[in-house]
Amino acid sequence: MNSSINKLTIAALGGVNEIGKNMYMLQYDDDIIAIDCGSKFPDESFLGIDLIVPDVTYLLANKDKVRALVVTHGHEDHIGGIPYLLKQLNIPVYATKLTIGLIEVKLKEHGILNEARLNIIDAQSRLDLGSIQASFFSTNHSIPDCLGIAFHTPEGTMVHTGDFKFDMSPVNKQYPDLHRMAEIGNNGVLVLLSESTNAERPGFTPSERLVGEHITEAFSKAEQKVFISTFASNVHRVQQIIEACINTGRKLVLLGRSMANVTTVANELGYLNIPEGLLIEAADTDRFPPGNIAVLCTGSQGEPMAVLSRLASSTHREIEVMPGDTVIIAATAIPGNERNVARIIDNLYLLGANVIYGSGSATGMHVSGHGSQEELKLMLTLMKPKYFIPVHGEFRMLYQHRLLAESVGVDRENIFIINNGDLVEFRGNAAHKTGKIPAGNLLVDGLGIGDIGNIVLRDRKQLSADGILVIVITLSKTEGHILSGPDIISRGFVYVRDSEKLMQDINQLVLTTIDKLKEENISRWSIMKQTLRDSMGRFIFAQTRRRPMILPVIIEV
Repeated sequence: MNSSINKLTIAALGGVNEIGKNMYMLQYDDDIIAIDCGSKFPDESFLGIDLIVPDVTYLLANKDKVRALVVTHGHEDHIGGIPYLLKQLNIPVYATKLTIGLIEVKLKEHGILNEARLNIIDAQSRLDLGSIQASFFSTNHSIPDCLGIAFHTPEGTMVHTGDFKFDMSPVNKQYPDLHRMAEIGNNGVLVLLSESTNAERPGFTPSERLVGEHITEAFSKAEQKVFISTFASNVHRVQQIIEACINTGRKLVLLGRSMANVTTVANELGYLNIPEGLLIEAADTDRFPPGNIAVLCTGSQGEPMAVLSRLASSTHREIEVMPGDTVIIAATAIPGNERNVARIIDNLYLLGANVIYGSGSATGMHVSGHGSQEELKLMLTLMKPKYFIPVHGEFRMLYQHRLLAESVGVDRENIFIINNGDLVEFRGNAAHKTGKIPAGNLLVDGLGIGDIGNIVLRDRKQLSADGILVIVITLSKTEGHILSGPDIISRGFVYVRDSEKLMQDINQLVLTTIDKLKEENISRWSIMKQTLRDSMGRFIFAQTRRRPMILPVIIEV
């Protein structure tokens, strides 16, 4: 895993062929820089897993060469894995003021804030990181303080855009710095890494400013309480909701830990303007007419334990959705979350709520924070890269982004669509893939980090699909015959009282198998257990077409 000398190497540790868990690295000589360290929530195939973070095996193996972690912005898919990284590799972290504030909340929860080396940067900062220098340029996205990064190496300049769109009328007046981007491009860009989330979407992404008008209109039309759910980190959207409350005479309740944390940090750092007396506690809503209440909550992605899910199932302890209330879902479902979001919408309708959901022109309640095709082409045109690597998206998005790059003049042979872990090497005037490093998913389950692998997940899937059958037998240590049992315990396989004939047949098969093993003078537990598993498995599948996990327990006395 040691680096070769005098070449620039780039790899994705997460964030290609997937949405979320972004992390990239570049290396020149003995200097390694990590870019972002995000997390993503597991889908239904990761049973019992709490969080997925990038595999940083390569960084740990080369820990003496890792100079810094540079963070583009404060979304979960770019900062969520930082506590797990810093617990293993305490390197300096560089990010903007709001991003550092959000990182501090996470590190405090993990009890490692005091040991962390956090450094605030802005678009004018310059970093000297060994043989690599970093400069920055302002972009805009759905959270303030976003940066693109230019890494200047002896081999050439590598640019990472971060998440971006070109919003020329941003609500926070943080404009994209087109002049700086053009300057970087004019000075020469060896390779561009650009996000691909909306590479399939034609045209331009609308301005966030349009959403505020629709939110205020919906608040004024609602006759009772208004519940609105959005991404906690969408600080622009939170400010628009605050202004809608001011304009319509509503008090605002914040529900959800992440919503409260982000709002507190953003307010303390001056990124939100919250008038005195606007915020109230959920327990105080009964003091006001329903038409004077708005509730801002988490759960726009249908997360089972988030506030919106509990409101939809009427299990929230402090407040409930009543017939005639208005519920606004001001976000688009991330791919994979559609079913959970649809279930919540159904439940809200069953409660008698007026539900406003969907993005774009349908409701005007949400616009993407990612640039569409014309903006991606504009970034490519400004940077004029010799080589191009599309990142941050599923394969179809990366492929479409490649076509966009070709359309603005990037040579097809100079475009690399990579997988997590692929190494792309730049040396002299040539670039090519050179191999792979460890990369992919590190699974967080409770307090365990990385101790759950494919075998454990496979067992969990089998248990969830067909259950478990435990066979308990007590044998004589001297004579080898059965002293008691077999006792059959079924969990998630069949209900024993309704399957007496099957249980009797399984009992008889166990007895027959043990007798046969005794006749063959086989007394090793491992062989006996495997034989029981094999014979039981064949019989049960023939009878039920199910494959429960079979766990023989043999006790000798």
